[in-house]
Amino acid sequence: MSESSSRLGPIRRRAVDAGDGQHRVSFKGMLPSASTTPQNQTQDRDAPPAVVFDKVSFAFDDHVVLRDVSFTVPRASMRILLGASGAGKSVVLKLILGLLRPDSGAILVDGERVDQMPEHDLMRLRVDIGMLFQESALFDSLTVAENVGYRLYEESDAPLADVRRRVEEVLGFIGLGDQIDKMPSELSGGQRRRVAIARAMASKPQLLLFDDPTTGLDPITAATVNDEVVKLRDLEHVTSILVTHQIRDAQYVSTHEATRSASEGVEIRETGTVEHARFLVLHDGHIYFEGSMGELLASPDPYLREFLFMTLPPW
Repeated sequence: MSESSSRLGPIRRRAVDAGDGQHRVSFKGMLPSASTTPQNQTQDRDAPPAVVFDKVSFAFDDHVVLRDVSFTVPRASMRILLGASGAGKSVVLKLILGLLRPDSGAILVDGERVDQMPEHDLMRLRVDIGMLFQESALFDSLTVAENVGYRLYEESDAPLADVRRRVEEVLGFIGLGDQIDKMPSELSGGQRRRVAIARAMASKPQLLLFDDPTTGLDPITAATVNDEVVKLRDLEHVTSILVTHQIRDAQYVSTHEATRSASEGVEIRETGTVEHARFLVLHDGHIYFEGSMGELLASPDPYLREFLFMTLPPW
């Protein structure tokens, strides 16, 4: 076996075996096509919320991070999670994934208790969740294409040619189509973050967890990422939780909507407050504020005024 074949393990061997692209991987799963029609929302009216926190508390030893936190994220909606560094925003995402377990309270994802779920059931549930970590968490020994398509190679039975096309599609959107066969070590920090974003989007999950997706990106690239987040929410009805320190980006995704028409294609326009995009502000272990961007900006609360004053223009 060659060094590169050994290094890339089953991904490389599947690609070599693909031949004319008709070979199918053995893992079960599904690769949604780029033309997948959004799920009919009428059929989901009786479905449970995407995420529920019910009086959740969590601490690292003596350091209490969350105290009796409760909130609900309906399907096809967005929650934008704000708060100072160390407020517990990333902890919330890791609790949803089952990477951390709460000290008390209940966490439900699609109606299932993840706080009591064994690991093998969590693996099943995570198939429909996309996660972008702050640290990008790329596999240094895999190419960009293999990183982006990793989940599809490992968990779907789609033809490898289809996986490759989906990888090319998301990398093209994120502006890294020409980097598809490079290694992560050959990319800049901003490029690595964009590869991580593409990986989170690749399988078109119904729940996306974004941990500061635009950190380290230039304004033009950040705007492109924001547009994709809006399109996923409005056109594909993907539920999303967006953790960010970038108030400008948070304001953008909460005031813009995406529409699709046969004549004009996809259009993103400012519409004012987007009802299904709401803010949660974590402070002192609690949900300190919940509401729209307009309500947040209009709040007379001293802490919220100080928090926004430090992040909104003029700087």
